[in-house]
Amino acid sequence: MRFQAIPMKSIFPYAAGLALVFSTACRADDDMPGVPADVAAVPDDAATTASGLASRVLSEGEGSEHPSAEDRVTVHYSGWTEGLQLMVVGEKRRFWIPADLAYGENPGGGRPGGMLVFDVELLDIVR
Repeated sequence: MRFQAIPMKSIFPYAAGLALVFSTACRADDDMPGVPADVAAVPDDAATTASGLASRVLSEGEGSEHPSAEDRVTVHYSGWTEGLQLMVVGEKRRFWIPADLAYGENPGGGRPGGMLVFDVELLDIVR
């Protein structure tokens, strides 16, 4: 699934919904990879920001330029303002988003509760 040039601030309120759509679409695919062993809890080697967002680089990117909260980005899957600012183009990173940064423990309305885990690949920064 590929999204292009999406304003980062506009993604956050809908991020969980996009994840659910993505997961549902993948379930129909016989080639779906297994669940990574480290998604149940933040691993010891993950970096954690002051807000509690944890992440780990899955594959290194190119260069040193990080997007800002106002930039438009091209990603392989959707991302979040804080987390994307940690990345460089070409990098793949897994994020563990604590409940208090997402929708809480029991948000209702069909939204997922608890910690959310997403893999994000930053494909481009569009200025």
